[in-house]
Amino acid sequence: MSGVVVVGVDASASARKAAEVALDLAESLGASLHVVTGFESESAETFGSGSDQVTVFRGDSAQHVAESLGASRPGVQVTHFASRGKPADSLIKEAIRLDARLIVVGNRRMRGIGRLLGSVANSVAHNAPCDVYIANTYED
Repeated sequence: MSGVVVVGVDASASARKAAEVALDLAESLGASLHVVTGFESESAETFGSGSDQVTVFRGDSAQHVAESLGASRPGVQVTHFASRGKPADSLIKEAIRLDARLIVVGNRRMRGIGRLLGSVANSVAHNAPCDVYIANTYED
């Protein structure tokens, strides 16, 4: 199988785990990886401490993750895209645009009260134009 694997990310550790799973899947399938960030409003998060701080804007998350994943596995073509809108809608639109074979999402907000509030994974699973892989990103 070749084609495109699409993964949704934000600046969270959970999304980073999902992206790493997506990279493994893309490599094993001989596919390229397309990293997508969907955001409803632009905001920033600061990581690090002291003079080693970096500010990451939501729209930049896809680029940062894509660059680090591409550097770790040069055999896999990694691209990125940021889209203003609901994250699930952004993933689905990109999957349609690229005729993706697979969408990978993390399982954040699929337990406890988060299930009542809704999750990106749930929304994508119900509306995706292709297969969906929900990566376990919870800590044991």
